[in-house]
Amino acid sequence: MELTWHGHSTWHVTVGETDLLIDPFFDNPKTDLDPTDVLEPDYVLLTHGHADHIADASEFADATLVATPELVAYCEDEFGFEDAVGGMGMNLGGTVECGDAFVTMQRADHTNGIMTDYESSAGMPAGFLISDADPTDDEADTTTFYHTGDTSLFSELRDVVAPSLDPDAVAVPIGDHFTMGPTQAAIAVDWLDVDYAFPQHYDTFPPIEQDPADFAAAVERTGSDAAVVTLDGDESFDLS
Repeated sequence: MELTWHGHSTWHVTVGETDLLIDPFFDNPKTDLDPTDVLEPDYVLLTHGHADHIADASEFADATLVATPELVAYCEDEFGFEDAVGGMGMNLGGTVECGDAFVTMQRADHTNGIMTDYESSAGMPAGFLISDADPTDDEADTTTFYHTGDTSLFSELRDVVAPSLDPDAVAVPIGDHFTMGPTQAAIAVDWLDVDYAFPQHYDTFPPIEQDPADFAAAVERTGSDAAVVTLDGDESFDLS
């Protein structure tokens, strides 16, 4: 499994022969790419409907959309998507097969209004766990990457996600103000008992400017064994 961070919350994940793009938003200071520079994904995964997570979704409307039914309906009307998993999207707690990947949708504690000329709800905000084997198969040797979305800290990370979904790596927001800051993000990493932690959703706007070294220090203070990996924009990591 190869993970590439394009800044903010935008990730390109390759599992086998399948390419998945999460929360496409390339108007951020960490990437040198335009959406047209990105390898055309097979699937686009949207955690929620805020502009800094869906702004460039229209550039990838030929892909299969993975999102809540409410957000799928919005993206069909506004961006021209014609194909969604299950024909209507998916919802919290569900797992769908996406090519060589398995995608599980997990709740995120956040808001999810779409701010346009009219305000509408995009359903519940979410995060995604992307696995290279069926996570429901107890005998499978599974590698799992968890993109938490724009979540705050909540105990389900410790009580449900960690024991039942067993992620190997997690990308957590550290920007504070709109999401968790470094201290709460570090607690999430500790609770999830992952091997690797990636900071995301920081430095894009003045209110969320952070030094990721503060996050790494906070993770160390929790006693977690997770290795904090701070990627440069458009840098990749091989999760194996």
